[in-house]
Amino acid sequence: MSARDRNLGWRAAYLFAAACVFLVDQVTKAWAVRRLRFGETVRAVEGFLHFGYAENPGIAFGQFQEGGEFGRWLLIALAALAAVGVALYIFRAARTDDRTLGACALLLAGIVGNLTDRVRLGYVIDFIEVHLGSYQWPTFNVADAAICTGAVLLALDIILEGRKEGGRQKTLMRSENP
Repeated sequence: MSARDRNLGWRAAYLFAAACVFLVDQVTKAWAVRRLRFGETVRAVEGFLHFGYAENPGIAFGQFQEGGEFGRWLLIALAALAAVGVALYIFRAARTDDRTLGACALLLAGIVGNLTDRVRLGYVIDFIEVHLGSYQWPTFNVADAAICTGAVLLALDIILEGRKEGGRQKTLMRSENP
């Protein structure tokens, strides 16, 4: 097996993982449409985790909902550009960057999951509700969770890489100054 074939193999594995998360997102949204669309709420864990149907024409936390058709297509264009950018990064990144590549797979799955809804329906289907006492987190979906998890992993990677670089610089400075 050539190096080129191995490179395509592990990249395909990240894309396969993204496809699996995308499919879970789409299947759970289809369940939400069938089961919850007419106002039913499923209380999975009383007082903490509920499932209730919502349509979000905007972006995260219901922002930018008044954009109309222009806003819809603007969000579609931005999401498509983001998906292409993340996919390109997956194909250009070094093999040793597993944490970042895993985060990118999650981002890609989430972006494409919500993009699919927006293109097909004009809005994103949300259905997961998390409650902490009287506080309710804004309703979200599997794609949103994948995007948030991917973003947190990327942030951690940047922080951890910065600490590693900072430690390496201090070691270099100590070895240069006897």
